[in-house]
Amino acid sequence: MYAIAIHGGAGTLARSAMTPERETAYRAGLATALDAGYAVLARGGSSLDAVATAVRILEDDPLFNAGRGAVLAHDGSVELDASIMDGKQLRAGAVTGLRHVKNPIDLARLVMDKSPHVMLVAAGAEEFALASGVALVPNEYFKTEARRAQLERVLTGDTGPAHDLSALGTVGAVALDEKGNLAAATSTGGMTNKRYGRVGDSPIIGAGTYADNASCAVSATGDGEYFIRAAVAHDICARVAYARVGLAKAVEQVVQDRLKSMGGEGGVIAIDTTGTVVMDFNSEGMFRGTRSSNGGREIAIYRNR
Repeated sequence: MYAIAIHGGAGTLARSAMTPERETAYRAGLATALDAGYAVLARGGSSLDAVATAVRILEDDPLFNAGRGAVLAHDGSVELDASIMDGKQLRAGAVTGLRHVKNPIDLARLVMDKSPHVMLVAAGAEEFALASGVALVPNEYFKTEARRAQLERVLTGDTGPAHDLSALGTVGAVALDEKGNLAAATSTGGMTNKRYGRVGDSPIIGAGTYADNASCAVSATGDGEYFIRAAVAHDICARVAYARVGLAKAVEQVVQDRLKSMGGEGGVIAIDTTGTVVMDFNSEGMFRGTRSSNGGREIAIYRNR
């Protein structure tokens, strides 16, 4: 048994802003990443390779808030974060504040595999990238006209539905491979108009990303500050491991109860060692997809589709 799930962000996905053309484009982007990650598993590849492959493709898709097409900070720059975790050995790698690394998830993987550290930040992370032979790109590479227009709307006080839709897109993946190993990965551009070196939950192991073969693998998306405070990803895995509740119940308790009680909005994708996938959110929608070796395949945006 092997399976993968991906997400492309959660939040107020106003149906009025989701034209048929946009929906088709989002679904196509999700499908490309989902099927590429699944193909890694189908040929006997590892869950780590599968999640990295899926996230890398989403980073390259300008529709999502990760890599090319990421949101802009207050000064008009792009700052990127990513993390990855291996459920077999509890190894992890994370990077934050990147401005020139084309695919942050690849650098997070290198931090995990080729350094004694878990997290590297900003200039130090990019120095490590250069030392590791990772090619850097100009910050302009990540910027799109849609993101420039979005920042302008925010700076003028416009926070309507169109802004809400275009601001979303943190991406992530979780997977179980045929050897029974779990992995999780998450990547983001953060939040529009962020200042002062803000870091959200995506690169924080235990908040936005966590994987442990003893329980489950989780990738989160939503209001990062709340996900950090609630240690969402680890909390879900801990409930599975220690309280012996099923994955669906653990996710419900954290996303629908605990997060809501704090005022946090967003969702998670999660998978356990049986291949059970749970994709749940307390917002209007979440870009998501899953595929497994039992033949199941789903791509959805809203609650029922």
